[in-house]
Amino acid sequence: MPVIKIVLIGDGGVGKTAIRERYLGKGFRSQYLLTIGADFAMRDDTTNGIPVRYQIWDLAGQQRFDAVREVYYKGALGGLLVYDVTRTDSFFNTPKWINELWTHNSKGRVPIVLVANKIDIKGSTDDTVSSEQGRIFTNKLSNLTKSEGFACNYIETSAKTGVNIQAAFSLLGENIMNFADYLKKVRLPTNSRRSTPQRSVTKRHWS
Repeated sequence: MPVIKIVLIGDGGVGKTAIRERYLGKGFRSQYLLTIGADFAMRDDTTNGIPVRYQIWDLAGQQRFDAVREVYYKGALGGLLVYDVTRTDSFFNTPKWINELWTHNSKGRVPIVLVANKIDIKGSTDDTVSSEQGRIFTNKLSNLTKSEGFACNYIETSAKTGVNIQAAFSLLGENIMNFADYLKKVRLPTNSRRSTPQRSVTKRHWS
């Protein structure tokens, strides 16, 4: 059974742990203990009709864990990049997380699914990220990765209600496996690719 390492990344408090727990079938809690650097879980699933084992690393988003996170990226084949739709700062910080993943995973650019979480409370504050903003950013991100054989995707979720949680993991898994097939066709092993992105993602990609 293939083992696929993925990371859950994004600012602290955006709901990464709640998303992971919901995916693992543990339900939703309104409060979680602060992730201490990283938390780890595994789940068997089926992707593209193939049984796979997801190795899920939930990385703490607080700045004090910046140095600790680097080691946990190594070997990651993709990531769910989560932001809180009621906090624009968590959306505007997404380039930082993309660059961290692509720089430290030892494989270069790998598939990312941009996850707009907490849609169950969307509109509850004036500080709201629109669906259009998320899609525009993801399309621009895909323009950077299409030459590498994959696109990045956007999905809206609610860890509280469970909306699209399974779909987010399935979408990432499909992208990773399709990307692996692409690399086989072009005979470009993942370990021969650049270990750092050719171009970093910056805030200008939002506009």
